[in-house]
Amino acid sequence: MFWDFSALLQNINSNKKMVISVTRKPLPLSSLNHISLVCKSLEESVNFYKNVLGFVPIKRPGSFGFDGAWLFNYGVGIHLLQCNNTDSLPKESEIDPIDNHISFQCESMEVVERILEDMRIKYVKRRVEEGGLYIDQIFMHDPDGFMIEICNCENLPVVPLGSSTCLRLPSAIKQSNSKQSLLKLSSNTGGHHEGLPIYG
Repeated sequence: MFWDFSALLQNINSNKKMVISVTRKPLPLSSLNHISLVCKSLEESVNFYKNVLGFVPIKRPGSFGFDGAWLFNYGVGIHLLQCNNTDSLPKESEIDPIDNHISFQCESMEVVERILEDMRIKYVKRRVEEGGLYIDQIFMHDPDGFMIEICNCENLPVVPLGSSTCLRLPSAIKQSNSKQSLLKLSSNTGGHHEGLPIYG
């Protein structure tokens, strides 16, 4: 009997790589910095993110070789990029909650809805129920058809899956809640724990 040691060694090495990929720590990230969006009209998009969502225009490096605008608020930036070929942008479509989007938490869903009505901005509403808790959602499009969600997701706790998971909080949340920068939540507590509220 002859053994194919080269094939055996290759199989062992591939298994090692698989184990390493599973056990390797993730990237040492700290927070979300910004979201970049391509737009057909900088002026129209800046107006939307400034006057509808409350973002503040900030200084943008002048060394960029393309048109754009930076805005910031709520601990995250919105970087708008002027599109050179508007035909490449998605065509206008109906608002579909099951689509790519960013979500912002709000202080009052009623106030948000009233302001959107006054601004005559089209939106759709959804309500999610989980264990007696209710999440209200409002979905709308920005001027280029990118979907925006407004919600009260703090009503729903974050419950990590698995035996032991670490969740890192943004610094603003850490300060406002006097929490440590790293919270370790374990599901090995008799099958129940309150979890961590979602923060927008």
